[in-house]
Amino acid sequence: MTSPAPTTGTGTPRPSRPSRPSAPASPVRVGGTRGATGAAGLPGARPLRTRTGFRLAFLLPGAIAMILGLDAALGLLGLPQLLGPALGLVRLPDVHGPLMVLGFVGTVISLERSVALGLPWGYAAPAASGLGALALVSPLPIALGQGLLVVAQVLALLVYRQLLARQPAAAVTIQVLGAVMSLGAAVLWAGGVPVPYLTPWLAGYLVLTIFGERLELARTEVLSPAASRAALGVALALLGSAVVALLAPEVGFTLTGLSLLAVAGWLAAKDVARRTVRATGLPRFIAVCLLAGYAWLAVAGAIWTLGGAVTEGRGYDAVLHAVMLGFVISMIMAHAPVIFPAVLRRPLPYRPVMYVPAALLHGSLLLRLAVGDARDLEAVVQVAGVLNIISVLAFVAVAAWSVLSAPRPAGARP
Repeated sequence: MTSPAPTTGTGTPRPSRPSRPSAPASPVRVGGTRGATGAAGLPGARPLRTRTGFRLAFLLPGAIAMILGLDAALGLLGLPQLLGPALGLVRLPDVHGPLMVLGFVGTVISLERSVALGLPWGYAAPAASGLGALALVSPLPIALGQGLLVVAQVLALLVYRQLLARQPAAAVTIQVLGAVMSLGAAVLWAGGVPVPYLTPWLAGYLVLTIFGERLELARTEVLSPAASRAALGVALALLGSAVVALLAPEVGFTLTGLSLLAVAGWLAAKDVARRTVRATGLPRFIAVCLLAGYAWLAVAGAIWTLGGAVTEGRGYDAVLHAVMLGFVISMIMAHAPVIFPAVLRRPLPYRPVMYVPAALLHGSLLLRLAVGDARDLEAVVQVAGVLNIISVLAFVAVAAWSVLSAPRPAGARP
């Protein structure tokens, strides 16, 4: 979902030429596919797992989960849904959170990891995740979808085990801790724990996955061993605070908030975005999205730190969307021009118009939290929530246009 951009020696992302970084956890590394030839030595006969159509098949259920999750958001805002009632999907609002985190983002992350691993069995993780997402929204028993999501997280951990064996570094270890939190969230939800009490686990999964990948990029800055140890310590604290939140919610949620503040502070101080924001083009766009996302992560951390176990009402809405929209979706926007070509082998050139949905996302989220949630104004929350949805769909539309309008390399087959 949010892998670091390839960099030059100074840490500036290269938008125009995909690279092959040495770190095996990076999704832009596709083992064993470079220069593949057929039996007769002719180019183009690549293994099936490296082909665009094959990988797109695993991504499609995640995309469906995203669309249906956004439709469920309309219902949670108190507005008419567009797809759920028409398709007879009556439980969409009830599964909104796990569907978006484990179904949508989880499928994207596990597909990235499978591409990084470069082994056929690794694709079982995104397959199980996608099937779990589809089962969740279907008329089938909800336990089937929950069970498939548990299986998906187990398979994802096996993928991470291989990646960690290749590179036993703090960056990969932090991502493994994130995968542990996703498994914990899936198991606890299947066991009947209400979603509001799982938010430290769901948020921790996404935060640690992104944190680990950003740490991996920070290694190009000759990161000190002390900084790496500090990052690993913060990640362990986040996992530990989620465990405490199950046993003593007030204490655990407060500790989770402090851990999120620590992650945001580490990223703001050590991430290359603090320098590349002064660049131009894609490097600057990535940096702007990253820094805005770190700010929203700090907002979520502050709410939990000050409010404790916020599991309902406006505070719950604010902290949830500060993490899931302000932080996670901003990371997706930042890295889409890098991840899409690496995973699906199709160019997604940077376009300046990408700033429009990004600005709409952060502007509408600010309106939602600072005015709607803070003053308990339902109409403002609804308007801002609809604008949140439009910003996500607008970025998808811009990305699709950028892909379709990208010039094909000379000699490329239709």
